[in-house]
Amino acid sequence: MSWDTITPYHRGFREFTETYEAFSFEDVHADALRFLAPTPGLMLDIGAGSGRDAAWFATRGWQVIAVEPAAALRQEASRLHPSPAIRWVDDRLPALTGIHRLGLGFDLIWLSGVWMHIPPEDRRRAMRKIATLLKPGGRLMLTLRHGPAPMDRPMWPVDANEIERLGIDHGLALRVATERQADRGGREDIRWQTVVLDLPDDGGGALPLLRGVILRQEKSATYKLALLRCIARIADASPNVAQEAGDDVILPLGLIALYWLRMFKPLLARDLPQIPGGRMGFVKEPFHALTAIAPHELRPGASFSGPIATALRAALGDAAQLIATMPATHLTFADNRPVFPTEYGRRPRGGEAFDVELDVLWEYGKTRVPLAVWQALRRMSAWIEPMLLAEWVRITRAYAERDGRVVTADEVLAALEWSEPERDTGFVRTLAQQRLVRGETILCVWSGRLLRADAMDIDHCLPWSAWPCGDLWNLLPSLRSVNQHAKRERIVSAAALAEARPRITDWWQQAYLSATPAVRRRFAEEARTTLPLPHDRTPDVDDLFAALDFRRLRLLQDTQLAEWSGVS
Repeated sequence: MSWDTITPYHRGFREFTETYEAFSFEDVHADALRFLAPTPGLMLDIGAGSGRDAAWFATRGWQVIAVEPAAALRQEASRLHPSPAIRWVDDRLPALTGIHRLGLGFDLIWLSGVWMHIPPEDRRRAMRKIATLLKPGGRLMLTLRHGPAPMDRPMWPVDANEIERLGIDHGLALRVATERQADRGGREDIRWQTVVLDLPDDGGGALPLLRGVILRQEKSATYKLALLRCIARIADASPNVAQEAGDDVILPLGLIALYWLRMFKPLLARDLPQIPGGRMGFVKEPFHALTAIAPHELRPGASFSGPIATALRAALGDAAQLIATMPATHLTFADNRPVFPTEYGRRPRGGEAFDVELDVLWEYGKTRVPLAVWQALRRMSAWIEPMLLAEWVRITRAYAERDGRVVTADEVLAALEWSEPERDTGFVRTLAQQRLVRGETILCVWSGRLLRADAMDIDHCLPWSAWPCGDLWNLLPSLRSVNQHAKRERIVSAAALAEARPRITDWWQQAYLSATPAVRRRFAEEARTTLPLPHDRTPDVDDLFAALDFRRLRLLQDTQLAEWSGVS
């Protein structure tokens, strides 16, 4: 049976807002205050209601993602509490699909008066989803409502012991369950209780699994390491391609194959052995025909024509078939089930041109990744990548030694370096200069001042030094003095980004979305690959800006770089 727990809050948003806002955070959550971390971080408020709690955290330095599925209540909350530290999201338990797409890990997840709205049959899934969003050392805090349900809203009984059991099943440890307290609104039959759980590690068993795959599983080639690294690279650079499917995410096999070719080209160009004494199954004539392509050119959004297009289309098929039959089959759990079940599709038909678009990459097949592994790869790449590379170096040198060769660790590491394109803003600079020649005005997105050609820079909104991303959406016109001195190598703050919003979206619209079909296609493909955009509709510039803000927040979380507060 499907229960509607959202509509009553949408229809009665004014009444609910008045009720929630009548009491202060300290009054309602007195029992919880002592369990809050003294240092603010990133928190997720699920079922944020009127925004009272989100605003309390925001004023104390927390960055808040506030989830509220009742549209009218969410709109009223954002009007009442217009803090740049609060980002409002339409999402809901048990799936939290949109939140998972952001790739963020939270220091605190807050559910106040929400758990009783989740049907018992959905609670295990809800707890699993919540647990995978916590950082190691993160905390989950719930307030439980005990008492009869009102006539107008579906509710189910809640129990702290149930919370504890579900938490244990997903790696969470109970910190405390407080005594039940009287309702602040004076309802005699209602009691409230605070339950606190902590995540002492990754919570999903992903880290031991990854350690086992990398360090202990038998390897007859570097293929298992390559598959794992391809998936890790997608998790870091192109997470929005993932489609959630129950306990897994699904990735396009064509994208894994694309990264596979990109990864092996430098290794084979240096004649570094990747399989002992044998022939690599995907290294056929089409692969050799790609010699002229630099590895970094193999990326979503790229376009090829002529013989190169034909060769790439075939080489991706060869790599996809090998991945499906070899590492995806033999990289297994302890019970011999594949960790990454993979289904080969088909080699897409094509003519003289080949545009590397997601729709095409999905045709090659699909790979399933356990959600816990996916989250670990996204959040702990700084730990996983060096371990992967160290094992890859060890195996490659061992294969070379069998052939009587001496290969240094530095040689292998140089070939394994993930090559990025040179920092090149020339294409976007040309677009901007063409507009100036036509007499069109261009504003510095940060200061709002008119730009002249001799004082204009093309700025990476999210700094290249922190994340080498040359996607069109990340390239914005700026005063040279702002780009090279004021903002240099810092991450733009939420407030400064919000202030620049109309100029950024106008630039996207005028420079890219109103440009040639090729530019529009590249802009759209790059954005939907690297930014957490919605999958269920064609995103507009407002969706794109929100996704940019979330990507900024993730970069800030990952790098801990200083923030730039804007032009004073």
